[in-house]
Amino acid sequence: MNILITCNANIVRSFMAERVLKSLLKRHGIRDVEVSSAGLLDMKGASADTIARQILQENGIDDEGHHSQLVNEEKIREADLIVTMEKKQLQQIEYLYPDAIPKLRVLKSYLPDMGSVGTEEDVQDPYRRSIFHYRLCFAEISIAMGEMIKCI
Repeated sequence: MNILITCNANIVRSFMAERVLKSLLKRHGIRDVEVSSAGLLDMKGASADTIARQILQENGIDDEGHHSQLVNEEKIREADLIVTMEKKQLQQIEYLYPDAIPKLRVLKSYLPDMGSVGTEEDVQDPYRRSIFHYRLCFAEISIAMGEMIKCI
């Protein structure tokens, strides 16, 4: 199985989500799943956000060696599952790559209470906000990935 995780720039949310999922897969002994991440904006190979890396380090997750990637037709075609951080990103990929529609899912849709009143559908972008927002983002990603891995 090949999972592609996407967000806007691929330097915070999808980067953290990729690393969290890889860590969970390793912990569960699941070896037949490939995980990558990419963004909808061309950041020209930018390094991962410093605070995002710090949050991963604090949680014992590998933070080294990431450079932003751009979503492209090849990545979309190779993916069995495409996970977005926001509904708007899912819709953008649907528009650009109509063949990808059956593979698309918003990350927080894996949460059992996603339909509850007041539940935010998107993982909010913490970029250039306080470390609290980065930690909240990491927590949301981790919880949703914990549910997602049950489906793999």
